[in-house]
Amino acid sequence: MTHGNSGDGGDIASLDEALGATVRRTGALAGGVYLLVAQEPVLGLAAVCGMPVTTVAPWRRVAVSAAGPLSEAVREDRLVWVGRQEDMARLYPNAAAGMPYQFAAAFAPLHGVRRYGVMALVWSKSHPPSLTPRERGHIQSSARRLTQVLDRAPASWALPDQPRTVPLRRPDIAPAQAQLAAVDLVQRLPVGALSLDLEGRVTYLNDAAARLLGRRPDRLLGNLPWQAVPWLDDPVHEEHYRAAVFSREPVAFTALRPPGRWLDFRLYPDESGISVLVSPNHDRHPADAPAPPRISSPLTTPKSGTGRVHQLIHLSAALSQTVTVTDVINVVADQILPAFGAQGLVVSAADSGRLKITGHRGYDPRTIARLDGLPLDTDITPAGHVLRNGVPAFFADPGEMARAYPRALTVSGKQAWAFLPLVVSDRRVGCCILSYDHPHPFSAGDRAVLVSLGGLIAQAMDRALLYDAKHDLAHGLQQALLPTTLPLVPGLTVAARYLPSAHGMDIGGDFYDLIRLSDTSAAAVIGDVQGHNINAAALMGQVRTAVHATAGAGPGEVLARTDRVLADLETDLFVSCLYVHIDLAGRRLHLASAGHPPPLLRTAAPAPQTHVLEVEPGPLLGIDANPGTHYPVTTSPLPAGSLLALYTDGLVETPGTDITDSITALARHLTSAGDQPISDLADNVVHYAVPRHAYTDDIALLLLRSL
Repeated sequence: MTHGNSGDGGDIASLDEALGATVRRTGALAGGVYLLVAQEPVLGLAAVCGMPVTTVAPWRRVAVSAAGPLSEAVREDRLVWVGRQEDMARLYPNAAAGMPYQFAAAFAPLHGVRRYGVMALVWSKSHPPSLTPRERGHIQSSARRLTQVLDRAPASWALPDQPRTVPLRRPDIAPAQAQLAAVDLVQRLPVGALSLDLEGRVTYLNDAAARLLGRRPDRLLGNLPWQAVPWLDDPVHEEHYRAAVFSREPVAFTALRPPGRWLDFRLYPDESGISVLVSPNHDRHPADAPAPPRISSPLTTPKSGTGRVHQLIHLSAALSQTVTVTDVINVVADQILPAFGAQGLVVSAADSGRLKITGHRGYDPRTIARLDGLPLDTDITPAGHVLRNGVPAFFADPGEMARAYPRALTVSGKQAWAFLPLVVSDRRVGCCILSYDHPHPFSAGDRAVLVSLGGLIAQAMDRALLYDAKHDLAHGLQQALLPTTLPLVPGLTVAARYLPSAHGMDIGGDFYDLIRLSDTSAAAVIGDVQGHNINAAALMGQVRTAVHATAGAGPGEVLARTDRVLADLETDLFVSCLYVHIDLAGRRLHLASAGHPPPLLRTAAPAPQTHVLEVEPGPLLGIDANPGTHYPVTTSPLPAGSLLALYTDGLVETPGTDITDSITALARHLTSAGDQPISDLADNVVHYAVPRHAYTDDIALLLLRSL
């Protein structure tokens, strides 16, 4: 670990000592320290104790905005505990997809003179599902000690190129004679015995293990078994090792040694390493054996390993939850970019023979302006060539780029690039560019994972582009049908708000209107067409037109005539609607409802008070084919200075909650909101209601204050 510009190793030793002491004191299997990366919303792994760095390599960089316990501990500045894998799957499904192991974990924020990051601790699945108060106290006091070490540093902590491995020291209780006796004991065993360190490397083996594995001891010592033994070179076997390291529970599996000999492997892990016993399996016969796998590449070829596989699962889960193009860009920038150590991102979409930049991160806006809209055959960037051919391109340093695209170096100043074509079913969707501030070699494993990732990004981007196109079309239609401005009515101030739903592909049919009838009267109307599609928006426009055509008649008659219009249209959609005739001269309200939520009236004297106007409801518009449908009219006084609130159910409706209780709570909020400008009050009401409700439906709000 490097430390600012001080070059002082004392603080590094103090941090190592504090982390190791924390793991021993809390009884955890392993622990780690994640520090915030300067000027980036990313957490980077600085040090790990009791766990091999290779097993956590896919999570060396974690975006603060990511949906996971590590990020949540930083964002909410609180201790986060996950006691079971089921809890991880329920609370953080993306994180669980990438770490399918049984363990318990705590994540404590490191917050001193500034926010440093997070301390992570891991226990085996045998830990009770809840923390005791004593354990919680140990964790929090340990986090404070680590924070004090960070506070004492004379300069800012800087992340190392590789996380520091802090040894979990134990007292050596075995004298030399006992060690020799132990070696003799293991050599006499009829079964194979190997010792692996936490990184998975063989540190000791007996003669029986060498015979069973078919390799000389010198070919095994210091190496990973799945790299030194050809028939163990399978991600499944590496996954058994990872499961043992994470869970600290014994793991057993059977492997085939070609041509037809089955061997049993039993792994016994602890904080210092893994003991492995190997023995013949006499229950399986050569006839049971499948054909041995063909080794098509040398053992020295880099492989992505199961860690990268889990990383792909984690990132694909995050991409599967994206809806808009902005969502895709944010996931790529916040999670994929740090996972691969890149500093820059550009995502381009093919648009009429040009590269249209849809999102970027880590670039000067002037550079983006120069790159945006370039033709596909440009020689300023390889993006167009990569997109046309559908073949990824990797440039590890400026020299490689200069040989192929000399003009590209003068654009961004980056030092390494990965160009990933975004192709879906032979359709060129776009190009994703990851760039680095320093030269960066791309191993075969890295290239394989990035190419796979490009396919996932392409699928997500294709869905998002379609969503955005449909949403823009539907939203434009809906906005065209809503009033652009509300008329001025003497003696009345008005504010309106409309919020489309936070989820869903289409739009709804919520609408509102204010119709000036005379200098002393007006009609206010609000409604909600069933459904969330273009048909609902179109019907909303027809309902507004019908109400306008009959406005001025009695409220009940307006709704009855509108209902007959819907009958003539023969639509299968229903509409709720509330029509209010406002008589400013007589200080009266005349209301009729077609199954719509009741309005709220806040009076100013003698003290501010808000109550629900009980309006006798009639049937929904379009639900009854009877031409004689009757809509009762309710009359209520309108005192000077009073406020009338009309709204759609999206403002108050929450699954599992009685809507009456939500309306009552909204009335209390209106009373407590005080006397503020009506526009500010409209914002206040929306901001109050939205976090408390599902926000899966459109919201329309119309506030009217009599002077």
